[in-house]
Amino acid sequence: MVKRRKVSNLLGLAVLSTVSARPMHPYEMASLMRARGKDHDMDIKWGSLYTVVGNLQKHGYLAVEGSTRTGSRPERTLYRITREGREELADWVRELISVPEREQPRFEAGLSVLGALGPDEAARLLAERLSVMERELADDRAALEAETEVPRIFLIESEYDLAMRDAEVVWVRGLLTEIEDGTLPGLDLWRAFHDTGRVPPEIAELAERGASQEQR
Repeated sequence: MVKRRKVSNLLGLAVLSTVSARPMHPYEMASLMRARGKDHDMDIKWGSLYTVVGNLQKHGYLAVEGSTRTGSRPERTLYRITREGREELADWVRELISVPEREQPRFEAGLSVLGALGPDEAARLLAERLSVMERELADDRAALEAETEVPRIFLIESEYDLAMRDAEVVWVRGLLTEIEDGTLPGLDLWRAFHDTGRVPPEIAELAERGASQEQR
């Protein structure tokens, strides 16, 4: 079960993980997280970094270690992770790894209303997506294979990302093939709707049935 956390923004998780190595100021935290590609691993809004750091301190996960100044730059506050922060970091990671949570990708949202487009346009757009994904996958796989100095444990999120995108490519390619060769169930109804502008009786009946069940 997903817990209600005092700081639930995943940027907080990234901060705790980064600061667990040594005390640092927020600018350095952001630099390290960017260098490690954390904004690819999770949805990070960099503009909220100082707010998240402040909330982590407020709830006892970070503490002020001191301050530092370089040249004429403004003084910067150094933060260290506390014992409570390490416990929260470990507990948060345990939850993310062990508890499945249903996510809602934008692509899935688009698929849920794909019928708003005609089959031919849908096929063209799926082919565009497939082409981009295959090219990006090839580039990212080559980059991962070229990374020989970093231990694999620090690259497993990239492996997972590639595996998930590989699965999506296979699925999209299959759907595209069914549309193009005419084997997709319901394709004739879908095409008839866009050719005539009238909802086929079979689809209207399914919609009414679903609405009736929802109201019960």
